[in-house]
Amino acid sequence: MGCGRIAEHGFLADGRSAVLVDRAGSVNWWCPARFDAPSVFARLLDEDAGHWVISPAGRFSTERAFLPDTLVLRTVFTTETGSVALIDALALEPGARGHEVGLHSPGLLARVVQGLSGEVPLRLHYRPRFEYGRMIAQLVRQDDALVASAASARLDLRATIPLVCGVGEAFGSFTVRAGETCRFTLGYSPAFDAGPPPVLDAERVIDNAVAGWRSWMGLHDYRGLYPEQVRRSALVVQGMTYRPSGAVVAAPTMSLPEELGGERNYDYRYAWVRDFSFTLGALWRVGCTDELNLHVGWLIQSMGMNEGIVPIMYGVEGERDLTEHDLEHLSGYAGSRPVVVGNDAWRQRQNDVHGEPLSAAWLMRQYLDPMPPGIGQLLRTMTERAARDWHLPDAGMWEARDAERHYVSSKVQCWTALDRAVRFGSRLGSEADIARWTAARDEVRRAVLARGWSDRLTAFTAAFDTDELDASVLLMPMVGFLSADDPRMRSTIRAIEERLSHDGLVRRWEGDPAGFVICSFWLVSCLALAGERDRAGQLFERLADRVNDVGLYAEQIDPYSGEALGNFPQAFSHIGLINAAGDLTDLDAGRRDVPPAPDRLIPAVQQSGGR
Repeated sequence: MGCGRIAEHGFLADGRSAVLVDRAGSVNWWCPARFDAPSVFARLLDEDAGHWVISPAGRFSTERAFLPDTLVLRTVFTTETGSVALIDALALEPGARGHEVGLHSPGLLARVVQGLSGEVPLRLHYRPRFEYGRMIAQLVRQDDALVASAASARLDLRATIPLVCGVGEAFGSFTVRAGETCRFTLGYSPAFDAGPPPVLDAERVIDNAVAGWRSWMGLHDYRGLYPEQVRRSALVVQGMTYRPSGAVVAAPTMSLPEELGGERNYDYRYAWVRDFSFTLGALWRVGCTDELNLHVGWLIQSMGMNEGIVPIMYGVEGERDLTEHDLEHLSGYAGSRPVVVGNDAWRQRQNDVHGEPLSAAWLMRQYLDPMPPGIGQLLRTMTERAARDWHLPDAGMWEARDAERHYVSSKVQCWTALDRAVRFGSRLGSEADIARWTAARDEVRRAVLARGWSDRLTAFTAAFDTDELDASVLLMPMVGFLSADDPRMRSTIRAIEERLSHDGLVRRWEGDPAGFVICSFWLVSCLALAGERDRAGQLFERLADRVNDVGLYAEQIDPYSGEALGNFPQAFSHIGLINAAGDLTDLDAGRRDVPPAPDRLIPAVQQSGGR
C-alpha cells in the first residue's frame, strides 16, 4: 500500500519537527531532529523510504479531525465488525503552556488506539529508514523497547502489543475491542547523545499536547470574520514555527511537486524573510502580538550585516549556506524528480526582501516605540539597500532560475521599504536620511508607473517593458502603492481574473500549471480593498472550501482536478487566508490598516515621515 495523495495527510508538530500521517494511519514523513534535518520516515518521496502504519487489517472507512484548538489528530476507522479511534500527537514538554509550547519538546511521537464499538483486527508495520531512506537500521530489543539506530539518529519504539522483528522492520497483529486501549510511543535522540530517548506514557503525552496547544490558542483573541478558519490557520502557522529560534518554515516538507511528473520540486523547510513579513501580519491579525519579539529576534540574528546580496532565506537556526543537491536514490512523489535537499534560491538577488521587514515593522509600529536599537539598525540597512539597489534586475519573488529581470513586484517592495522608512522618520535614529529616502521612493514610483504598465494589456505587468501578467502585482494595493479602486489597479485586477484565474484559483503567471493559494487570497484582499464586498466574500468562501478534510492547504491546487500540489501544509497559504479574512473584517468595520496610496497622502505626513 503506497502513501496517500498530498491532501490526504494530517499534520502534527512539536515546535521543532513535523509528522505527516495519512488517512490510512501511515506516518509518511518525520525529520525528528528539526524541520530541515534528515528523515526517518519519507514514504512521501519513495515507497521504500520509511513509514509506520497502524490501521485495520481489512476494509475500512475513515473519518478524522483535529481535537479542537490542537494539532492532535483523531482518526476513526470503521469496519464491518466495529470501530476504533487512532489518536496521534507529537509530545510537548510536560507542563509546557502558552509561549513555552515547543521550546523543549522531547522528540517523541505518541499513538493510541481506542476501541469504540465491536472489535477490530489491526495491523502494525514499522519500517524506519534513516538519512532520507538511505540506511536500514538493525532492530535490537533493549528492556521494553525496540531500538533502531543508524547514522546520527536513534529511535526507541515501545508498544503494549507483541511485535515480530524482520530485517529493518517490525510487524504486529492485534485486535482491539470496545473499551480497550493500545499505546505506542516512538522516541528520538541523537545516536551519540548522553542517553536514550525519554520514556513517556502515550496517553499522558496526548493529554499534555491537548492542554499545551489549547493554552497557546487561549492567549489570542480573534473576533473577526471566519473565526474557525482563521484560528485553525494560526495554529498551523504556529506548528511550522521552530520555537527555539522563532523561524517559521515555509513548509515542513521537501520536493513535493508543483506539477506531477515535473521538475519544480523544491525543499521548503527553511525560513524566508518574505514569509516572515507576511507571518507577522497574520499573527497581528489574530492577536498574537506576544510573538513579535521572538520572530523579530530571529530576523535580526539571522540577517546580521551583509556586504553583498542580502540573503532571502535561512536555515531554522540562521544558517545561510543551503546548497542544493539531489537525492538520486529516491523516486520522488508520483515519480516527480529530482528530489532535492537544500534550496539554491539562497544565492539569488531578490530585491523585494528590502521591503518586507519595513512593512512588518510599520504594521507593528505601536510595539516599536521607542525603537529598539537592533531593529532600527536593521531597518536603516534595508532602507539604504532599497535606495541603492532598486534599479537592479533580480530573480523576483517567484525565484526564477533563468535570467534576472526588472520585476515590478520587487520594485514595489523597494518602494515599500523607502515609504515606511520615511513614515518612521526620526524614529529610525539620527542616521535616517529622510530627504534622500523620499527622493528615492518617488523615483521608484515614477519608474513603476511608467515602465510597469502595459497599454496593450491595460494592466501592470510581471516586469518592466513586457506584456506578461503576474499575480504578484496584486501586492500593489495591499502595501499602499496604489489604491485598489484606482482605475489602473481595477483594470489590473480584472485582467488577472480573466487571464490567470479559473474557478477562484489564481495562477502566478500564464503557463503556471496550478492555482497558487496565496495569490488567490491576494485577489480576495484586493477586491475587499476596492470595496467589492460581495465578490470578495464569495471568493473567500470558495477558497475556504478548498482545504482538505482537516483544514490544511498545500501550496497550490489544480483548478481542474482539485489535486493539491507543492509542499504541504504551506504557511503562505494559511497566512493568505488569515490576512484576507482580516481585510474583509476591516471592510465591514470601516477600517483600513494599509497605508493610503501616495496620491492620497496629506502633505504633512509626506514631509514628517511618521505619525
